[in-house]
Amino acid sequence: MLSKLRFRPTLWPTLISVPAFIVLVALCVWQVQRLYWKQALIAERETRVAEAPVSLPAPSGQPGGADPAGIEYRRVRLEGAFAHDKELYLGARSLNGNAGYHVLTPFMLAGGGSVLVDRGWVPVERKLPDQRAEGQVAGVQALEGVARLPHGQAWMQPDNEPEHNMWFFVDPPAMAAASGVDLRTDLYVDAGPAENPGKYPVGGQTRIELPNDHLQYAITWGLLAAALAVIYVLYHLKLERERRT
Repeated sequence: MLSKLRFRPTLWPTLISVPAFIVLVALCVWQVQRLYWKQALIAERETRVAEAPVSLPAPSGQPGGADPAGIEYRRVRLEGAFAHDKELYLGARSLNGNAGYHVLTPFMLAGGGSVLVDRGWVPVERKLPDQRAEGQVAGVQALEGVARLPHGQAWMQPDNEPEHNMWFFVDPPAMAAASGVDLRTDLYVDAGPAENPGKYPVGGQTRIELPNDHLQYAITWGLLAAALAVIYVLYHLKLERERRT
């Protein structure tokens, strides 16, 4: 009878299976921790973007300045004018599966200084300013957007090509040098969803949600650990059964 079989682990299967089981369990626990971290990060973004808009603070170290990390994903109000002749193009951006660019434009603040504004998405065929002339709004205007921090080049992202006005990640110091505008470099602003004349650029491109597949990963690692444990036990019970025959 199976209930009378003794479980007697053997050396090599145990030396291989036990470390592997520990690693699989550790990976499962790590993914659960990542799940809670990602959920908290998304919740923080949602909370911040839901708060009432504030005036864009001065850079830290200046009178009235604030730590930019403290206002990331907060809605901010700006007043000033776009320097449309200094447009920069952030490539490899899609909207609803359509390829295009994000248009980043220096915004000359009414109170002095300037900040880079991601005005939103345009399709490939509307990249150039004269292909969306209606959207090149002129004069002093009020703007509401979302404060963002530049996070540098991500893994596997191509290098920026300032000489071709082709950018793959936001780099305010390099963009300031390329545009010839003295931009603040601690943050930039994503324009809000208000529709531009002529539709383009399409604002409101701030990503609040993040890919969150950690639960699936945790379940996968947990099931693999359980399967390994079951196989380990069944293997040794089979050996014991064969010894008795």
